[in-house]
Amino acid sequence: MNFISRALVLGSLSTVVGCASMKGGTKPPETTTPPPAASLVDNCDDTQKAVSKEADAMAAPYGIDQHIDKNFPDRKVSWLMTDSAYQKFVVQTGAKNFGRCNDVGCYLFAAPSGTIQGAVEKAKTADGKHDPAMLGQALGLPAANFEGPLRMMTLDLAAQKVCTRLPVEADPGVWKCTTPDEKDCFKFGGYTSGGVPEVMVINAPVADTQVSEIP
Repeated sequence: MNFISRALVLGSLSTVVGCASMKGGTKPPETTTPPPAASLVDNCDDTQKAVSKEADAMAAPYGIDQHIDKNFPDRKVSWLMTDSAYQKFVVQTGAKNFGRCNDVGCYLFAAPSGTIQGAVEKAKTADGKHDPAMLGQALGLPAANFEGPLRMMTLDLAAQKVCTRLPVEADPGVWKCTTPDEKDCFKFGGYTSGGVPEVMVINAPVADTQVSEIP
């Protein structure tokens, strides 16, 4: 084999080896960033979208989407009702949605499921019931709200595509403050007076909500 022929063979061999090594998986795998979760405000009608826009402007730069991402990463909410209220306002009326209703919709304050479930667990007593004072303290609400048997509701906002926004003072069910120093009353910002994250859920469907009994 002369010099020229040998050079051609070696050159061809190196090219083949080079191609094989490139196909051998040495190239780092491509990583894809999952798309951001859809805003829960997208599930709202025009009226609620307008309210949400105003609330976000008041809370800027921290709006409902940032509030959800920070405090409700799994998009699940829970809330508590006394069993007597549940029977009266949900069962006996055959309600389709939870909350205080007007001609626009039904309005419901809700907190992260993990927060509610954790508070209920810590408030359990030796006899299998719960301590209303301990539960109220954990959630920043009056103990009277949790006396007697309770019902705990849990709803997956993303799966059920439920309209959700920051609560505002004009919402039905808001307990307005009468003095600057008053506690256990509504203060704008997405948190209860006890520091628990909260959202306003519009038309939370009864049929798609998990209900648990709390003795």
